[in-house]
Amino acid sequence: MIFLITGCAGGLGKKLAEDAYAAGHSILITDINEKELKKFGAQWKNEKDRILISKLDVSSASDWKKVMDLVYKKWGRLDVLLNVAGYLLPGYIYEVPASQIDRHMDINAKGVMYGTREAAVRMVAAKAGHIINIASLAGVAPITGISLYSTSKFAVRGFSLAIAQELREKNVFITVVCPDAIKTPMLDLQKDYEEASMTFSGDKVLTVEEVSKMILGKILTKKPLEVLIPGSRGILAKIGNMFPAMTGSLGPMLRKKGRKRQSIYKKG
Repeated sequence: MIFLITGCAGGLGKKLAEDAYAAGHSILITDINEKELKKFGAQWKNEKDRILISKLDVSSASDWKKVMDLVYKKWGRLDVLLNVAGYLLPGYIYEVPASQIDRHMDINAKGVMYGTREAAVRMVAAKAGHIINIASLAGVAPITGISLYSTSKFAVRGFSLAIAQELREKNVFITVVCPDAIKTPMLDLQKDYEEASMTFSGDKVLTVEEVSKMILGKILTKKPLEVLIPGSRGILAKIGNMFPAMTGSLGPMLRKKGRKRQSIYKKG
């Protein structure tokens, strides 16, 4: 298969690229951090038939067109788009600068929309394709302290569920993946912010290995509409979304639990 993966300089995107390559797929790896991207891609310097490397600012529609054109010039098709790149900076809404609103929405929401549109135009023409958008359980139930991130991931999830209906009749599949906290640089950043304590309120932190395995296994094979990881926390998130007043009542307890686990995480 031919893949285009965003956010490959670190975290989940990096692991997905490694695992997709190991599984025999051809990949265009992208990231806005060109230096780290090239360092990561150096291991495949002699694999030019199967690997392309390109800087991509997901918040730029013109950048998206350029990388999509690269894929089609090289391989003539795209089977799977993995929208992984994301951004998070904790903070309460009365303390964050307005620029952070733009940054979260530009990268997390508009970035996914731009990429999905560019892929969908071509996949519809080919009558085949699979677009996998990484949202979050924070996009299923609202999370205080990371409200901008949570809002942007609600947008990713809502967008994905809506366009799935538009594209299914064209034989193009959409999957939105909503994981709990994953051990990545994004999670490491949150350990020092009291505002992000809710992020750590789960019983365990996911690994990039287990999320990548699920995406490149069950999700790639069965093309489900939505996957919540883990399922048990996903059910709680959906209940919290259904009854928002209950979320407010449970908030203090979850923050207390989160702060305790956040402290443990900081200690390693």
